[in-house]
Amino acid sequence: MEITWYGHSCFRLTERGLATVVTDPFDHNEVGYQALKLKADIVTVSHDAPGHSYLKAVRGVSNVITGPGEYEIGSVFITGIQTDGMGKTNNGKQRNTLYVFDYEGISVAHLGDLREVPARSEVESMGTVNVALVPVGGGGGLNAAKAAEVISLLEPEIVIPMHYATPDTKLELDPIKKFSKEMGLGEIETQPSLKITRTGLPEETRVIVLNYQSD
Repeated sequence: MEITWYGHSCFRLTERGLATVVTDPFDHNEVGYQALKLKADIVTVSHDAPGHSYLKAVRGVSNVITGPGEYEIGSVFITGIQTDGMGKTNNGKQRNTLYVFDYEGISVAHLGDLREVPARSEVESMGTVNVALVPVGGGGGLNAAKAAEVISLLEPEIVIPMHYATPDTKLELDPIKKFSKEMGLGEIETQPSLKITRTGLPEETRVIVLNYQSD
């Protein structure tokens, strides 16, 4: 399968013969980056905000998932798990939904705008996580220290940071260097996208930083 980042919390997950997923599409007028021009079968939304739920940016969508539950669409199994995020609703906190996608045995967890370290029950609900897409820049999501703690709980083979400051974002977020320092990493090389197979997963947790793309 292939994972491509388009900035902020927006990724596209693709695998030949299976449904294509886009996560948290954003309004570039609010967030920055270039305007999204994506196609997908499925869009997942972690919470209702311009940076995470701009459905107009994605064409061809047959299924929109906005909350917790278990779904099977186009041979992709999706588990949505509700957590508390930033903002206010009737209980004082905005709901965040993180999603775990199973692509023929490769599980990818998109943590959305997760703000606090998840409870043990939430971690157990996620099952085995091979690839974790983790907010690391603070703002409405995890800061670097909490992101590192979440990674130690999930123990994924691959971590892809998201939701951090870049030259093209309009939002006030921490830079990737803060997360890199927290994880004890040196200079991190970037790559255009991530192509992975079950047999190609590393034995120890590896952080991979993606360049954000524009179609």
